[in-house]
Amino acid sequence: MDLPRSFTIRESSHRLLNPFTSERLAGLGQAIRPAPGTRLLDLACGKGELLCTWARDHGVTGTGVDISTVFLGDARARAVELDVADRVDFVHGDASGYVADEPVGIAACVGATWIGSGVPGTVELLRRSLAPGGMMLIGEPYWRREPEGEATVNGCGFAREEDLLPLPELLAQFGGLGCDVVEMTLADQDSWDRYVAAQWLNIRRWLDAHPDDELAEEMRAELTAGPVQHARYQREYLGWGVFVLMDR
Repeated sequence: MDLPRSFTIRESSHRLLNPFTSERLAGLGQAIRPAPGTRLLDLACGKGELLCTWARDHGVTGTGVDISTVFLGDARARAVELDVADRVDFVHGDASGYVADEPVGIAACVGATWIGSGVPGTVELLRRSLAPGGMMLIGEPYWRREPEGEATVNGCGFAREEDLLPLPELLAQFGGLGCDVVEMTLADQDSWDRYVAAQWLNIRRWLDAHPDDELAEEMRAELTAGPVQHARYQREYLGWGVFVLMDR
């Protein structure tokens, strides 16, 4: 059980595996001000940057769960680097079925609501681990602009326009699930550039080092098409944010 290698190639240099800068992540922590000792569960935690930096900056403790052995190796190394390895741990497994042994003060899924087959299922999954009065963090894309036809939808990586909502409708969806939206931090186009453009350099360096790899043709095609696709579709039409929810 692991992620395809293409993911670890394109995101090899990233600490955050979504269009979210370190400054925005830190700002979100400052906005919600978790108390020292707050337990945090991060499902599909990637390289563990949320858990590790908040353990350093706010004294939280907790667990990250991810399917990628490579990303979890990076997460454990980051915990040692930030001197928080005694406060956080990381579990290799399928986050879609993971429930904390004890209720947590913060339950997060930042950018991977596929683990619950969408926002409603992910909110329900996080609730299974959440202590009364706790917070949920959901990272989710939305339409910045109404997509202009199927080519735009596909260019943004989706099969149907209905796979995403505009921001007002996404916020209304959270309300319909019985949640108050109590904070949010949104990516901007520069955040998208930093996330996506860094992938191009990672791919190019990997191709230079592995020209005969079985994935080389696939990764070369991605690098060739990626910059134009990003500029034409993703940069203009895709928004992304982290939304802080509390049950009503």
